[in-house]
Amino acid sequence: MTELILHHYASSPFSEKIRLIFGFKGLAWRSVYIPQIMPKPDVVALTGGYRKTPFLQIGADIYCDSALMARVIDRLHPEPTLYPKDVAGAAHLLAQWADSTLFWSVIPYTMQPAGIAAVFNNAPPEAMKAFAADRAPFSAGMTRQTPADATAALRHYLGWLESMLADGRPHLSGIAASIADFSVAHCLWFVHRAPPLVGIFEPFPRLGAWFERVRAFGHGQGTRLGSIDAVTLAAATSGHAPTRVEPGLGFEPGDAVTVMAIDTGRDPVAGTLVGLNVDEVTIERRDERAGTVHVHFPRIGFQIKKEKVA
Repeated sequence: MTELILHHYASSPFSEKIRLIFGFKGLAWRSVYIPQIMPKPDVVALTGGYRKTPFLQIGADIYCDSALMARVIDRLHPEPTLYPKDVAGAAHLLAQWADSTLFWSVIPYTMQPAGIAAVFNNAPPEAMKAFAADRAPFSAGMTRQTPADATAALRHYLGWLESMLADGRPHLSGIAASIADFSVAHCLWFVHRAPPLVGIFEPFPRLGAWFERVRAFGHGQGTRLGSIDAVTLAAATSGHAPTRVEPGLGFEPGDAVTVMAIDTGRDPVAGTLVGLNVDEVTIERRDERAGTVHVHFPRIGFQIKKEKVA
C-alpha cells in the first residue's frame, strides 16, 4: 500500500513544507487533521509518543520528521526529483540549515506581540495559554532568541538568500527546484501568517518573487480522512516496508531501544529494532488499536539508546 496519509494541521510550518512537496509532484494524498495540543490519542496510537507535526503514514508504516518524509515521497514518486544530482549535496545542506537555524529565528520573530494575534487568529487568551503550556516542554533547556535578536538574524539570512538569486536563477539551487526551496519556503510562509511583520521582506524582491513561484506549486490533491479511520487502516494492514539492521552500527536486530529527537520535542519512542542504516532507524511496536506498526526516524537529529532488559 502506497497511499500517502499526512497527519497535520493547517498552521504547522513543517506540514506546509510537505504540502508544497505534494503540489510540486502533483500528488493525490489523504489529509488527517490532528489536534495542535495534547491529548492526541490517535497520534500516540500510531507513533508511540512522538508528537511533532507532521508525520506521514503509509499503511502501517509511520514516518517521522519532514526530512525523512521528503526522501520517502521522492523514492516513491521520483519525478520531478527533490534532489537534482548536480546540486544534491548543497540542497541537503541548505535544507538542514533552513529547518534548524532559519526556523529558530523565524519562530521568535513571528511570535512577538505584533504577530501573535494574527498567527492565532485572535484566539481567546485561554487557548493561547494552553498552546504555550503544551509547547513549553518542547524547547525546555533551549536558549531562545529574543525578538530583537531574531529580527537581526532574520534580516541577515534573508539577505543571504536574496544574494543566491542575484544571477537570475529561478530556484535556490539553480534551474530546478529542490528540497532546499521547500525547506526555506515553509519558514517564510510562517512569517506571512503574521501580516504586521511581513515588511521585513520588502528589501528582498528576488526572494519575494521566488517565494511566489514556490507557493504556486500548490498542495496537490488532498482529501480528508478521519484520524480514527487512519488508525483502523494501520491495524488492517498486513506487512511493512522492507527493513534490515545493517551490521557494524552498534545495534542488533531485535534490540529493545528508544528513539528520540535531540533538539526539541524529546519524547522517547520505545520499540524493537527492525531497521537501521546510516540514513534511517525503524522500530516495531504494538498498539492495541493500531496493531503492529513500524515507526521510522532519520538518523540525523535523533538518538538511539538500548533499553535495559530486566
